[in-house]
Amino acid sequence: MSHSQHKKNGIPDRWTDYKAVGKRIPGTRFVAFKVPLKQSLLSRLTASEAFGPNDLVHVLEEEKQQLGLIIDLTFTTRYYKPQDLPDSVYYVKIFTAGHEVPSDPTILSFKRAVRKFLLDNEDNDKLIGVHCTHGLNRTGYLVCRYLIDVDGIEPKKAIELFNTSRGHNIERQNYIDDLQQGPKRSNEGMEEPDQEPAQGYANQRPPNAPSPRPRSLNTTHPSGTRDHGRGTVMCHMKIVLDLLMPGG
Repeated sequence: MSHSQHKKNGIPDRWTDYKAVGKRIPGTRFVAFKVPLKQSLLSRLTASEAFGPNDLVHVLEEEKQQLGLIIDLTFTTRYYKPQDLPDSVYYVKIFTAGHEVPSDPTILSFKRAVRKFLLDNEDNDKLIGVHCTHGLNRTGYLVCRYLIDVDGIEPKKAIELFNTSRGHNIERQNYIDDLQQGPKRSNEGMEEPDQEPAQGYANQRPPNAPSPRPRSLNTTHPSGTRDHGRGTVMCHMKIVLDLLMPGG
């Protein structure tokens, strides 16, 4: 299927060009992957191309790894919903624009989500899965930014670790330049709570039942501000409506 056909069918452009899931980054809880797709989109792909939330969990289980948290960096809600995930997985949405270096509030939200999960899961080895559309550029930048700012890893080493584990190299030069030459971002406020993760519950839902309301609609928006489902801004209302539309 051509790229233009994929785009017409709702499949992200170039999505099939990338490996579905990378390997766990050594010495960390991070694993990067491309966005998994809901069933209505998977039906437009061949069996070998398909990659949905259940496939993600199964791939990691085959590697003897358990996924505990997904940090979704895509700038849309159309690819899948939190309720598509199993109840063993928690979900945080951080709307992150593509092409541009993520803002400091976005970086801080990412650090907070990671720190909260690590604090809550000190007694296990569950993974933090991170994805944007292809699981490469925004994902690579924010994972590497965390490794550099928080874990103290040298920029070149952080990028090498990510690229090797993902199986693809970060493509956007502005991201690479900022990681290698830009200033470290402050970790101040990193331990403060930001948003409560939503819990998946796909395997709690009877077959053919309508999609229930997500347990948490808290999301972090590009400005770094939080919305708690009050719908005070029109774009926030659309996001909430998208989340509530079954099979949308």
